[in-house]
Amino acid sequence: MNGFSTTLTAAAFILAAGAAQAETGIMTGTTSAGPALTDSRGMTLYVFDKDSGEASACYDKCAANWPPLLAPAGAKAEKDFGLITRTDGAMQWTYYGKPLYLWIKDAKPGDATGDGFNGVWHVAKPQD
Repeated sequence: MNGFSTTLTAAAFILAAGAAQAETGIMTGTTSAGPALTDSRGMTLYVFDKDSGEASACYDKCAANWPPLLAPAGAKAEKDFGLITRTDGAMQWTYYGKPLYLWIKDAKPGDATGDGFNGVWHVAKPQD
C-alpha cells in the first residue's frame, strides 16, 4: 500500500469512529485484554453474566463498583446499540442486548483490570 492509500484508509477509519462516537459515545479501542468497546474517554466497557435478557442485575453496591454506562436524555437506540430502562428510570446502553458497564478500578484508558473478575465480568468485545 502506498503512503497516499494508507492515509486515506486511516482517515476513513477515523471518520467512521467519530461518527459512532457522536451517536452513542461508544468506540472501539485497544486494551490490555485486546480490542474492546470503550466509552468516549477510552475507558473499557464490560458485560455481566448475571444480567438476564435485556435487564441489568447490577444495582446498589454492584453498580457503585461497576457503574452502568448511562445514556443521555433523548438518546436513541441504533444498529447494535440499544437502551434499557434501569429500575431508577435511567437509560443504560446495551450492545447486542447486553447492558454495558465501567469498572471503578480501571485507572486509565486501555486498562481492563475487570476482565474475568469473579468469573462473571468480561470485556465487551466488538463483534465482526
